[in-house]
Amino acid sequence: MTRSPPPDRPSPFAATRWSLVATASGSDETARTALGDLCRGYAYPLYAFARRLGRSTEDAEDLVQSFFAEVMETGMLERADPERGRFRTFLLTAFRNHASKAREREAAWKRGGRARHVSLDAEDGEARYRLEPAHLATAEHLFERRYALVLLDRARERVATRYRSGSAEKAERFEALKPVLEGDRTPSYRVLGERLGLSETAVKVAVHRLRGQLREALRAEVADTVDDPTRIDDEIRHLRDVLARREGVSPG
Repeated sequence: MTRSPPPDRPSPFAATRWSLVATASGSDETARTALGDLCRGYAYPLYAFARRLGRSTEDAEDLVQSFFAEVMETGMLERADPERGRFRTFLLTAFRNHASKAREREAAWKRGGRARHVSLDAEDGEARYRLEPAHLATAEHLFERRYALVLLDRARERVATRYRSGSAEKAERFEALKPVLEGDRTPSYRVLGERLGLSETAVKVAVHRLRGQLREALRAEVADTVDDPTRIDDEIRHLRDVLARREGVSPG
C-alpha cells in the first residue's frame, strides 16, 4: 500500500497530475513520442464520437486527423489547464470546439498538405464502429465507453510489462492467467494449476494478486487524468458505470 507523504512535505501529486498532457507538452524527442502515443491511443474514441454524430467514415477520419494535427502544430496541450478537471472532459471539449469549425480547419489542413500525424485506419475503425452497441444512443456515451477502455487497456499493459520483464517463470504464469485481466473465460483453477505446477489454492492466490495489481494499475492511470487526487475514486466509479452501460446494465 502506498503511504501518504508526511504532513510537512508537499504532496507528490502535483508533479504527476495530467501526466498524459504534461509529458507531451514539451518540444524534445521524449515529448514528441509521448504525444504520438497519446494521439494514437485516443484516435478511435474520437472517431467513434464523430461517427455517432452522423459524420461519414471519410469525414470522421479527416476530422480526427485534423484535430491531432492542430494539437501537434499549435501547442494546444501547453495551454491546457489541469486545474480545470478531468482529461476526458478536456479532450472531448477540445474536439467539440475543433469540430464546430471543422469545415474551415479541414480545408486549410488539406490545402496546406500537412502530414498525417496519426495512423488511423478508417477501414479498421469502421469495422470496430459497426460492432459498437446500438443502445449507447449518444455520441458522448460512446466516447466515454471507448475512453474507459483505453485506460483499462493501458492498465493491463502496465501489469503485463511488470510480469514480462521478470523471470521466465513469472512471464509464463502471467500468460496463463492474463485472460483474467481481459475478461475472458478462463480454465478452472484445477486446470491452471496442473498447467503451472501449482495447487488450486496457489492459483486462487495468484489470480487474486493479479486482479489487485490491475486495480492498482488502473488507479495509477486514472490518477494521471484528474486534477485532484480526491477525485480518483469518483472517476473510477464513473468509468465502471460507463462500462456497465456497455452491456445494457443500469448502474446501481
